[in-house]
Amino acid sequence: MSDPRPTPIPPLIERDSIPHHVAVVMDGNGRWAQRQGLARTEGHGAGEVALVDTAYGALAIGVKALTVYAFSTENWRRPIDEVRYLMNFNQGLLERRQHELHAEGVRITFSGRRDWRVPRRVLRNMDEAAELTKSNKVMTLNIAFNYGGRAEIVDAVKQLVQDKVPANKIDEKAIRSRLYHPELPDPDLVIRTSGEYRISNFLLWEMAYSELVFTEVLWPDFRREDLYEAIAEYQRRERRFGGLDK
Repeated sequence: MSDPRPTPIPPLIERDSIPHHVAVVMDGNGRWAQRQGLARTEGHGAGEVALVDTAYGALAIGVKALTVYAFSTENWRRPIDEVRYLMNFNQGLLERRQHELHAEGVRITFSGRRDWRVPRRVLRNMDEAAELTKSNKVMTLNIAFNYGGRAEIVDAVKQLVQDKVPANKIDEKAIRSRLYHPELPDPDLVIRTSGEYRISNFLLWEMAYSELVFTEVLWPDFRREDLYEAIAEYQRRERRFGGLDK
């Protein structure tokens, strides 16, 4: 399936400085549903439209990696009905969308703990999507599922111990190589929707020098135009990575 609504790239976007990796905290589903007088779970369903449109928008503009925060290690604290819905919803999302994303050359990957609480049927769908799309190179859609930034660092340290790495050999490179997806570059741009100004345990290691953009738009209302606006904001900034202006 091709892009259902191709849109021209806004002239304010500089095509030679598109962020390579964009990450998104998809927040505001519950509030969106409540404002509509709907159950919170209806907001998650509406968020699928936002995710697909954003992914197609990222493809159109030349983003090479898009990481989305789908389910955190803290989300298990939510009411059991909502957790169950999210498990079923994310499984269904993969079943509905993996083939059309595959047709567009999108590689689907996952970041998060596989051996902790995730139902086997969901893991099977994740593995099927990853296997189907593993050779695609147009863009990587990395889904942070059962993910926590602190958990990722803990898991990397555990792997260092298992690998019997001597203390004097542990450096940033050694830790980074044991993150969930060390082949992905750190995100250039991190977007959070819904007007919240925090990072919520997302990509704590990777976003050390990411540019952060916060928007009031609730996730179900987010579209590629909002992505482009965030990219335009990113392009107006000067990234120094701790250095000084030349």
